[in-house]
Amino acid sequence: MAWWKAWMEQEGVTVKGSPHFNPEPDAEALYTAMKGIGVGALPCAAHARRPAGTNEQAIIDVLTRRSNAQRQQIARSFKAQFGKDLTETLQSELSGKFERLMVALMYLPYRYEAKELHEAMKGLGTKEGVIIEILASRTKNHLREIMKAYEADYGSSLEEDIQADTSGYLERILVCLLQGSRDDVSGFVDPGQAVQDAQDLYAAGEKIHGTDEMKFITILCTRSATHLLRVFEEYERIAGKSIEDSIKSETHGSLEEAMLTVVKCTRNLHSYFAERLYYALKGAGTRDGTLIRNIVSRSEIDLNLIKCQFTKMYGKTLGSMIEGDTSGDYRNALLNLVGSSA
Repeated sequence: MAWWKAWMEQEGVTVKGSPHFNPEPDAEALYTAMKGIGVGALPCAAHARRPAGTNEQAIIDVLTRRSNAQRQQIARSFKAQFGKDLTETLQSELSGKFERLMVALMYLPYRYEAKELHEAMKGLGTKEGVIIEILASRTKNHLREIMKAYEADYGSSLEEDIQADTSGYLERILVCLLQGSRDDVSGFVDPGQAVQDAQDLYAAGEKIHGTDEMKFITILCTRSATHLLRVFEEYERIAGKSIEDSIKSETHGSLEEAMLTVVKCTRNLHSYFAERLYYALKGAGTRDGTLIRNIVSRSEIDLNLIKCQFTKMYGKTLGSMIEGDTSGDYRNALLNLVGSSA
């Protein structure tokens, strides 16, 4: 089955990198595409190649058609050749949503998600939706790497920062999700335990006045996806309604969002991300943070599979919605990342 897993992983990828990759000419192409770099003692030939302004399309052509690992090599070559940090140069030469997208591409994946979590918690107001999205949809190993990156970059524990920035049952479910206890590669389901969990959920919610939130949190955050799918089936048989409907009637606010996200990711991870992307683009105003984060973070994992689910769910392609809702260099870069037949 190893070949099948490898094939599926490759099928999901929209950004596969360049097969004939050489970081040096890519670094040179980026250098010549950007204005305003202090050239210092660079060779005369380099001066001669520089354009009068920033060539955004040239930047798009390089960065959106290289894998993250290749971009890291380009950044090292850029610094070696021109003595400048590539990410800092992009920040100084670009602006707005396009800058945000190009800079996001330059982060190592785990560092990027650590940055998104840090920014969700810093300053006034916490963006609970960002934290819920990342913690509920990543594997245990992925979360472990995010925690390491977070501590390395910000000098504090992700778990402690979440505890400091949230409270009550939301804090408890986020800390539980961070442990990654839902991973179980065996796929084993104990039917008796599934029935018991369904009965416990019913007793904790629909059967009583008030809700035992911790029972919901414990089961949703510590059982494997395959086990939970069986629990949801049993729950619907016992309660006569879906687990989603019960969560909506028994909880509210960010706790409701967190529980529903766990259920959605359990049922179909690609449907969950398709929904996130759809609502980032739908209606007045684009939620660019959600759009950028999900396209960048899934482009080398499963964005093709998310695109397929998107079309099934909404009757239109992700690319067509991006075309209609964004513009300019930002749109062109997003479309490159999303890939053909978007």
